[in-house]
Amino acid sequence: MAGRPAQACHAGGVQHAEIGYLAIAVVAVVAVIVANRLGRRSGRRSLQQRLTSLATRLGVSPPDDGGIEPVLNHLEQVTGEASQAVTEASADAIRLRRALDTLPQGVIVCDENGDVAFRNTPAAALMNNRHSDALAAQVVTELLENAWHEGTAQRTLDLYGPPRQTLAIQTQLIDDGRRPLGVIAIIDDISERRRLEEIRRDFVANVSHELKTPIGALGLLAETLTVEADPAIAQRLASRIHNEAFRVSRIIDDLLDLTRIESEEAPPREPIYVNLVMAEAVERVRAAAEHRRVTIDLEEPDPPIFVLGDRRQLISAMHSLLENAVTFSSEDSTVKISGGRVDDTVQLSVSDTGVGIPARDLERIFERFYRVDHGRSRETGGTGLGLSIVRHVANNHQGRVVVDSREGEGSTFTLILPAPPEYVS
Repeated sequence: MAGRPAQACHAGGVQHAEIGYLAIAVVAVVAVIVANRLGRRSGRRSLQQRLTSLATRLGVSPPDDGGIEPVLNHLEQVTGEASQAVTEASADAIRLRRALDTLPQGVIVCDENGDVAFRNTPAAALMNNRHSDALAAQVVTELLENAWHEGTAQRTLDLYGPPRQTLAIQTQLIDDGRRPLGVIAIIDDISERRRLEEIRRDFVANVSHELKTPIGALGLLAETLTVEADPAIAQRLASRIHNEAFRVSRIIDDLLDLTRIESEEAPPREPIYVNLVMAEAVERVRAAAEHRRVTIDLEEPDPPIFVLGDRRQLISAMHSLLENAVTFSSEDSTVKISGGRVDDTVQLSVSDTGVGIPARDLERIFERFYRVDHGRSRETGGTGLGLSIVRHVANNHQGRVVVDSREGEGSTFTLILPAPPEYVS
């Protein structure tokens, strides 16, 4: 770009060609009229020469020397050819610009003078005056300069926003094999790709960590058991092995549930009575509640109400909320589960009077494997995946989950789902 930064300009050489041909045609018409009026052979001869030159440039046959009428006929032919060529070129250019505007990547094309000949809609949206976008525009300009001199250049740019973005910018020299014609820049927003890579990496690390502890304990306990002669100690070791094996099984089951729920972003919609969802979730957790001497108070909607959704997912979500409530409640306490319609939503709530959640942890409790109290969670066999399952079920049903909790006073989790059209006034 000849050592100067790219500058905005209007794109398109097609308009220039159109103006040029029309100007020639107008001049030719004027010349015909003038030559006809004045009757000057020199004027006709000059006009004949110009039309011949124009015909050669357009690839049509030049006129014979037959007076003004053949010249006019030829002028009409020439302008018709030019008009058709301009129309076709304009249609191609418009089609190309519209196609480039549909791309998610930003595209910037500079001509041989270093001026911006074209940029599509995503690139234009990026290159405005905000601080982070100004930084991106500066980097793009630098890479265009580098591509002009080096043939290609690329860079990954992190913009800390808000919102946070990661841009992959690549520039390439354009030539026809003999001389450079310009440079092109492609700007790809890889923020979501980077986020998913980080989630996948963290997920693998967390799963490895969560499985390593019980599997390591299983190996150590089994090794000790093989050389233990005391039946009472052997019985305790066997009980520990059973507990650790159950813990591994719980983690794997929750991982499979979470994977299934995540893969069903649009689960089948069918009418599901929430009364049945609540009752089945209670039955699944009843044994654990009785073991901890926790009473479950079930308040079903009356009359029964329904939502549109996936029965398995909704039961999994309510079971996870009830299981957490029972796990973190003290003995001889009560966990309440209730449901009802509020405006244009159906809300299912689980409340307990247990240990509660500190305010600093409320924003992170729905992350995979996140635990407020690691020691207590491991004692109770929690996997740290239950609330993540609840969040994904809510998202899959175009709903949300909210929590109201105070440390030492208990928590209330509410699954809020859109009410079916029959309930919306």
